[in-house]
Amino acid sequence: MTIMKHELRQGRTSFLVWTAAIGILMAVCICLFPEMKGQMEGISKLFASMGAFTAAFGMDRLNFGSLPGYYAIECGNVLGLGGAFYAALCAVDILSKEERGRTAEFLLTHPVSRAKILAGKLAAVLLQITVLNVIIYIVSVMSVMIIGEAVPWRELNLLHLGYFLMQLEIACICFGISAFMRKGSMGTGLGLVAILYFMNLIANISKSVRFLNYLTPFGYCTGADIVSAGKLNLGMVAVGIVISAVGIIAAFVKYMHKDIQA
Repeated sequence: MTIMKHELRQGRTSFLVWTAAIGILMAVCICLFPEMKGQMEGISKLFASMGAFTAAFGMDRLNFGSLPGYYAIECGNVLGLGGAFYAALCAVDILSKEERGRTAEFLLTHPVSRAKILAGKLAAVLLQITVLNVIIYIVSVMSVMIIGEAVPWRELNLLHLGYFLMQLEIACICFGISAFMRKGSMGTGLGLVAILYFMNLIANISKSVRFLNYLTPFGYCTGADIVSAGKLNLGMVAVGIVISAVGIIAAFVKYMHKDIQA
């Protein structure tokens, strides 16, 4: 508990900045919907005829004139990429920073096991991501109510659940990576998110590599798929859970036997 609280204090500024940035952008996107609603029919037809570009983002399956369709693309990209980058930044440095900052000796000389250190740090990462998503969800619902639109509860809940699971998976992968690094690198986490994101785009464009959607968490939180199907792809979610578990297990196995440089 002490380690978790310490990590939460250290990450407080980053949490507030990212939450405010994503929340404000989400609110702005939603508030723009009434002004753009009348123009969306023509835009939907335009996007539907753009071939591979349309398929990459699933825009050929959405009606931009409806709030769920608009929300899935505009707000989905903000929360999807913003949340993914934040999750990666939270986790990719959480273990390796002790060696980089020369604080490992101070930490490990305390009467606390490595397992408890790992558990506390992981809990801090997961808690920050969870609270961020709860706040963003509340902001989104309130913004929809403010503009006078009916809240599309089913689509909204499924979209936010998909993005939340995606962020947790990325955090678990980066948590595992952090155990293998000595100096840490934010670039590693950001690069991983970029690779996973473009894997999803490529899989959407070409049917021959559609299997890539099972390897990237962006595969089961594509807004067009969720809104059109009315559900999450449970097969992809199950694969994501397994990958998340592998990341956590790898972190524990490596860190428990790691020769940590003080």
